[in-house]
Amino acid sequence: MAQHRTHDVLILGTGLAGLRAALEVGSQLGDSVDIGLVSKVQLMRAHSVCAEGGTGAVLRAEEGDNLDLHAWDTIKGSDFLADQDVVYRFVERSPREIRLLENWGMPWSRRDDGRILQRPFGGHSFPRATMAADKTGFFEMQTLYDTLQKYRNHHRYDELFVTRIIVEDGQFRGLTAIDMASGEFVALRGRALLIATGGAGTLYDFTTYSRTVSGDGLAMALRAGLALEDMEFVQFHPTGLVPSAILITEGCRGEGAYLLNKDGERFMADYAPKLLELAPRDLISRAMITEIEAGRGFAGPEGLDYLHLDLAHLGAERIQTRLPLIREVAMKFVDVDPILAPIPVRPAAHYSMGGIECDIDGATGVDGIWVAGEAACVSLHGANRLGTNSTAECLVWGGICGEQIADYLRAGSTLPELPDDCVRAEEARVFDDLLNRDGDENPYELEHELRHLMDACMGVYRTGAALRVGLAQLETLRARFDTVRVDDRSRIYNINLITVLELENLFDLAGVALRSALAREESRGAHARRDFPARDDASWLRHTLVRKVGDELQIGYKPVRITHWHPAERSY
Repeated sequence: MAQHRTHDVLILGTGLAGLRAALEVGSQLGDSVDIGLVSKVQLMRAHSVCAEGGTGAVLRAEEGDNLDLHAWDTIKGSDFLADQDVVYRFVERSPREIRLLENWGMPWSRRDDGRILQRPFGGHSFPRATMAADKTGFFEMQTLYDTLQKYRNHHRYDELFVTRIIVEDGQFRGLTAIDMASGEFVALRGRALLIATGGAGTLYDFTTYSRTVSGDGLAMALRAGLALEDMEFVQFHPTGLVPSAILITEGCRGEGAYLLNKDGERFMADYAPKLLELAPRDLISRAMITEIEAGRGFAGPEGLDYLHLDLAHLGAERIQTRLPLIREVAMKFVDVDPILAPIPVRPAAHYSMGGIECDIDGATGVDGIWVAGEAACVSLHGANRLGTNSTAECLVWGGICGEQIADYLRAGSTLPELPDDCVRAEEARVFDDLLNRDGDENPYELEHELRHLMDACMGVYRTGAALRVGLAQLETLRARFDTVRVDDRSRIYNINLITVLELENLFDLAGVALRSALAREESRGAHARRDFPARDDASWLRHTLVRKVGDELQIGYKPVRITHWHPAERSY
């Protein structure tokens, strides 16, 4: 029998977006609100702590930066797929978030004059990466959580794995979940829900994501009837450490690091002669794969050929002051001291530009559900995200969604009924069906094959033929999943069962991503089709929408909102 809990608002995911929203709701409504913070991991282990390089904001108008410039960089970087009204709302609000964090005690890095330090970043025409050395996300998370402790209007649910978002008659009703520590099945009711569960990068094997980021919120939203938008656009970060794919921050290149091929050449001069290593990520990732395929890379383990990221010329003091985490990671994981030798890197799956469809306020098509951060597709990043805009987006729309939810609660929204039949059916599906599966298929092997499938078929470069092969292989894997085996029959900390549930989510998202990518017959941003190498604004200046109707995925489209600049050639 499920344990029932009730809160005014449920925040699903406790990274930057979730904590920022909780802080906004909690500060606005005080003791009159009851917030449930739901995390599949211990709250402060959300993937946001892994953000390294900086948070983008215009802070130096007197030195030459301005909002129009940040907006233009973002829209151009998006390959003109970003909704431009969204971009302007973002650039206008981001500086406010930096100053709020400053007031809450964020330990920003400082210039010699005491002002907040900002460094260059790829695709930005002005240094606006607001930084805390190379641990920006970690310190932002700490600052938000410390500030949230001023309020006593929230309850933490750590290590609670949510299995279903219940929606009936176009209204949010509640969540079902497994309490991993007790093994109990839990039903959570709430008047409002914020989905802030992050992206779906563990669809890939060579990825910078924490292994816990398995697209759960996206998959549950899809099954609840919400649309997923632009899921064909997956960003590959140019510098994943070989062989682990640990993120080597773009801040290295912001500080002046070089990308070198095996001949010692700064090859970016051939691809982006003006910006070189500070070109946008989609362009650099394609350049790196081109160099590797041309035989100008270094032979790596298991086919992970790589190039060099050289920091040595920056000097020991700069590396130890600005990039201490990167030096520590390189020394621990590949036995390289970047003060003395280059770091082996290659592009790694890093970010989902797509996500759950929502409006400019983060509201979905379901009454009572909002979405923020990487789980959302508010259409800020379009086809390619600029570095530093992701942590800023989490802060901006965490704040906006918090404001919207506070207004929704003030308006007297009622607590909807949570249908008992839905809760019982989900509990039976999880504990009577999945937990007792006794087939021949090992879920860990299926997960491994799925991730390698995505690496092979939907990487930096794609073709229609490879995508069709990927879809056929996905169907085979999905059929094998029906005979999956769960060896651990206990309920307490059953990671075997959690893996099966995560794999189920990844299968759903792989189908959306592959079908969206196959349908888009052009190259735009991170979606590079070798069989359709040109951008096609006449046919494809539109967002992809995928809904699940019964067991079928239906693809539709909606226009890009252009308010300032029409598409132009991207040159760097």
